[in-house]
Amino acid sequence: MDEKQVKPEGQTQAPEMSLNDQEQARQAKLAKYVELGVDPFGSRYAWKDQIRDIREKYGKLTAEELTAKAIDVNVAGRLVAIRRMGKASFVNLKDEYGTIQAWIGINVIGEHDYNVFKLADLGDIVGLEGTLMLTRTGELTIRVSKYTHITKCLKPLPEKFHGLTDTEDRFRKRYLDLIVNDESRQVALMRPKIVRGIQKYCDDQGFVEVETSIFSPILGGAAAKPFITHFNALDKDFYLRIATELNLKKCMVGGIDRVYEIGRIFRNEGIDAKHNPEFTTIELYQAYGDLSDMRSWLEGLFHYIADKVVGKQVFKFNGHDIDVSKPFAWVDQAECIKAKTGVDFKAQMTFEEAVALAKKFNVPLEKAWNSVGYIQQAFFDELCEADCIQPTFIHTYPIEVSPLTKKTADPRFVDRFELFIGGTEFGNAYSELNNPFDQKERFEAQLAAKQRGDDEANEMDLSFLDALSYGMPPAGGIGVGIDRFTMFFTEQDNIREVLLFPTMKDEK
Repeated sequence: MDEKQVKPEGQTQAPEMSLNDQEQARQAKLAKYVELGVDPFGSRYAWKDQIRDIREKYGKLTAEELTAKAIDVNVAGRLVAIRRMGKASFVNLKDEYGTIQAWIGINVIGEHDYNVFKLADLGDIVGLEGTLMLTRTGELTIRVSKYTHITKCLKPLPEKFHGLTDTEDRFRKRYLDLIVNDESRQVALMRPKIVRGIQKYCDDQGFVEVETSIFSPILGGAAAKPFITHFNALDKDFYLRIATELNLKKCMVGGIDRVYEIGRIFRNEGIDAKHNPEFTTIELYQAYGDLSDMRSWLEGLFHYIADKVVGKQVFKFNGHDIDVSKPFAWVDQAECIKAKTGVDFKAQMTFEEAVALAKKFNVPLEKAWNSVGYIQQAFFDELCEADCIQPTFIHTYPIEVSPLTKKTADPRFVDRFELFIGGTEFGNAYSELNNPFDQKERFEAQLAAKQRGDDEANEMDLSFLDALSYGMPPAGGIGVGIDRFTMFFTEQDNIREVLLFPTMKDEK
């Protein structure tokens, strides 16, 4: 039969492309499936067993016990190994959670189905029904009584260890990565478990999860470069949100005292091992609380996920063994800088003196900076951050870099911390600013910074100021990057390992 004439339900020809020999051979089999009355791309299949469950329930039974029980199973998945031996064959079938061996014999499934099986290639999706047995080597095996072809794989799978080794290819073709690399699939499956664990931890403490708008007419809630889009109906530009903060604080004004959101954030910045322009955070706010509540919440979250979700306390991250069972360190930012450099930013100094110190220690300067606090922050970023290996809360930040945070007794500083692990920032928390007059002054300072060339500075959010004028209770607030959090608990050093489809540069 001419292959071009083969058209069962749905298309049976591969999309137009240059085919290698293996691809041509697989495509040539499509007509043979049709001759046998089989749709190469199948339809609904009513499987009932996961391989993981089969192994857990029956993996320790003896051959005699399996024979006596006559345990029927029905599984579906990909063929990842085929060992043909004439009229009988062994295959390995892989589903979402495991792999199992199966024995297929022509005298059991019949000549027609065996002829269908003989067309099988690695990567084909099939269904197997049969009973469990042990082979002479002690391998739990399905003795197949019914073989069902479900979907033809038109391209050969990459060989596990040598066929998909380029990191960029793995991320671009994540579907192949998930097929051939068990670790990648385990990370993908662990991420939602971690997110569910975070939600349960929050819910058990009485926090309410909400959803707020991704589009914003105002740039605010963080210091970051935005993506800009346009609403045709309003003929107006909007930002993709760089944080969920301001809307969640409005929820507190409205009486939702414990509120959080897990959502996508968009920042038009670089791509590297720790950054992706599209990422996920949890932001959480606790009315009548402060920074101390956020410290307890975040340290408790690490303990909870380690204990209840992952089941261990020590994790390999950025080349270090990190123990989350021990109390997290609590270190003043200025004291941290002083211990490393001898420079005391709590002492009174002029901006010119701070600039001279920055040049002495080769700390980069920005033209938009006009006060000491910016330089203090740069000192920490350049000289101290990488040294925070075991979990460390760095607290008390310069007011210039924290426009939404309450002041400390020293008005040069605010009540804020960031958590660092393995030299990487994991969370950012405030005692939230709820004074509308102070907040207006902070916004004005941000506008001045923007005029000086700081393209990450916040804009004046009159809607938020209006909300504050109705009264927002004192509160603690925190933001945690879900992607980095998942990196830590799955022991990955590259953010793209925990994103199913990360943003990638064009292929060359």
